[in-house]
Amino acid sequence: MNGSAAIACNLTQHTPKSVINIAILGAESTGKTTLCRDLAEHFGSLWVPEYMRTYLQKKWNDEQLTCTWEDLLPIAQGQIKLENTLAKQTAYTSDKLRYLFCDTSLFELMVYSNWYYGDCPEALTTAALAHHYDLILLTSVDVPWVADDLRDSPYQREEISTFFENQLIHHQKPYRHIGGDREERVRQVVAWLSEIND
Repeated sequence: MNGSAAIACNLTQHTPKSVINIAILGAESTGKTTLCRDLAEHFGSLWVPEYMRTYLQKKWNDEQLTCTWEDLLPIAQGQIKLENTLAKQTAYTSDKLRYLFCDTSLFELMVYSNWYYGDCPEALTTAALAHHYDLILLTSVDVPWVADDLRDSPYQREEISTFFENQLIHHQKPYRHIGGDREERVRQVVAWLSEIND
């Protein structure tokens, strides 16, 4: 197996048919992680953390360095490995409804790659566009920006959110806007998932 084939294999999504997967996308500090946690708690299900934060926080702590082009594929591989592992665990639960809430996806990584670098590694783009989610949510910019070691765009969230939306439309990925306070966001998603299961 050559290098490109190995990378493509490492980025393949493996979601059992019994699992309903939900991807939560959006600009930084728009409540994606909070929503994942709230939904996982509401349904008693698993959620997939954003691997990029773990990866880049370690890089920052160890070297005081931020993301580079060379980090994109390792981050993508770590993200989908985590998602696939948790999807498999979700499939083995005894609950009739098996939800997996994903705090980001390779699509988000692809969008950010194009935003920051004007390009994206081919293997990442191919995988991101091939992956399927039963529901894609785009978080609204209606919560305060909170600083941390990794966030750098407090004044560009609206612009980045529009870029996300344009990319979703361009690649024909159906999505729904999610906004409001924490309780309202959960209520909206509960209603949408009810529609999926009807």
